[in-house]
Amino acid sequence: MTRRGFRLIMRSVRAHTWPHAVAIGGATGYVAATVAGAWMLGWITDRVIVASFEDRPDARALVVAGAGIIGFSAATGASVVVRRWFLSMAELRTQRDWRRQLLHHYLDAPISFHRDRPAGELLAHADADVQTATMVLKPLAFSLSVVLLAGVALVMLLFVHPLLALIAAVLFPALAVISRTYTRRVEAPSAVVQRRVGEVSAVAHESFDGALVVKTLGRERAEIERLRAASELLRVERVRVGRMRGTFEPLIDALPTVGTIMLVLVGAWLVDQGSATPGDLVLAATLFSLLALPLRVVGFFLEEMPRSVVSLDRIDRVMAAPAAAGPAPAVSPDSAPPVPADLASGPLAVEIEDLVVSHAGHRVLDGVNLAVAPGETVALVGATGAGKSTLLEAVAGLVGPDRGSIRLGGVPRSEIDPDELHRAVALVFQETFLFAGSVAENVAGPEDPDGQGGAYPGPEAVAAALGIAHADGFVADLAGETAAAVGERGITLSGGQRQRLALARALARSPRLLMLDDATSAVDPRVESEIIADLRAGYASTLLIVAHRSSTIAGADRVIYLDRGRVAASGTHAELLARSDYRALVTAYETQGA
Repeated sequence: MTRRGFRLIMRSVRAHTWPHAVAIGGATGYVAATVAGAWMLGWITDRVIVASFEDRPDARALVVAGAGIIGFSAATGASVVVRRWFLSMAELRTQRDWRRQLLHHYLDAPISFHRDRPAGELLAHADADVQTATMVLKPLAFSLSVVLLAGVALVMLLFVHPLLALIAAVLFPALAVISRTYTRRVEAPSAVVQRRVGEVSAVAHESFDGALVVKTLGRERAEIERLRAASELLRVERVRVGRMRGTFEPLIDALPTVGTIMLVLVGAWLVDQGSATPGDLVLAATLFSLLALPLRVVGFFLEEMPRSVVSLDRIDRVMAAPAAAGPAPAVSPDSAPPVPADLASGPLAVEIEDLVVSHAGHRVLDGVNLAVAPGETVALVGATGAGKSTLLEAVAGLVGPDRGSIRLGGVPRSEIDPDELHRAVALVFQETFLFAGSVAENVAGPEDPDGQGGAYPGPEAVAAALGIAHADGFVADLAGETAAAVGERGITLSGGQRQRLALARALARSPRLLMLDDATSAVDPRVESEIIADLRAGYASTLLIVAHRSSTIAGADRVIYLDRGRVAASGTHAELLARSDYRALVTAYETQGA
């Protein structure tokens, strides 16, 4: 645990060296000012207070005492400000860096990464886990200064009297033993607590995200019970950790007080014996009282270390997940990294050779071979689970192949510049997602401040895309037209309207390969036919369409029939109707849609 905690701290120190260094400098200044102030109190006791009982107070000593108290107090206050300010800076910057890394990893991770993890759990990593992982940094500088303060105090007590130093020599190791025992016992329960936090977040997120379904099915009580059960498990584990803290924290709090009492008793006896002066006793008691709070901070540091280490372990496990859709090509240590390739202009050809894609140990695509000519319209037809959606996702780079190759415009997909790939290829899903903004914002998307994502679609491009998607009619009826807000996830629109806006969003960037994954299933069949016809007639793009309606299938140049992850047949719709299995599937589609 100690080694892992040290590695956590060093990750922050290496990234933000100077704020940590200044904070530690402030903590060191606190030690110097505190020890000097304690020595000044002892000096005042002997030279001012005790002397005043024997003779008139020395005016010069009074001036020195007042100046010393004011000066050392000001120095102590300034050092505390420096320590807290720069340590907070280091902590918050560390949180910022780790959250950014998580965010970028979430964006770069393949779609399988997000399918395997609840959204609430990912939010918990970026929020609670990052915050908890940096909790150990809060008392870092102060804890280091306490070690120095304890050493200086022990030396000063040794000069005052060896018996007083012996009390400190027993106290500090006892505190270290108790704290080490606590950190060892609390690690496993802390890990369970952080996991339970993610589970509660996942349940809450799912309930809120599915609010419409919850209300439609009358599942309010059931969702409340789910959240209550998850919260109860979290409560039980937090109480378990709390009981441990309740056992060890009083011991850590009591040790400095017990040491001070023992020191006063022994010191009073030494003063009575003439082995120490009252000033020595005041100095020793002041050092112990000053150590009470810092020792408590050390205890807090050791208490937080297990929780921080556990939280960072959770973050690291997420970051260890592959961030790319497929394995990166091997690069010789002596060679320069490959330069991403750009695509030629015009509609893209698609070439797929021996493509194998697996998910959860199951082969979804098993040796797919496929060639699509530039500008060709191809319909993908197959039963549920045949691999149609996975094939489109593989072409778009959302999932990585276990084996095989994908070439777009003659260029291996893995060698295409990512920004170029995003501009050239668009995939529209059946399940649409709209942001809680306006129509124009959903179609055009946010402006790219760095200019890396290509030209920002202007009003003309938005209007043209809405027209091709046959969305301009209902948008014109909205209050505010393209400025009208669509609500969270497009809740104010119908399913067909949301699909048409999602299609317009893809078209606004003029992709050269457009893939529709049953993206017009909620659209009226007549409107769907018109959309497909307009795309074929007036849109310079290669089209891959997962289709179920015979009118859409028949309108394609070619049909690819997928069965159990393989290409079972290829040809026109009329040619494939000669196959009984294909004919039965298309007939079933028509019957279901009737």
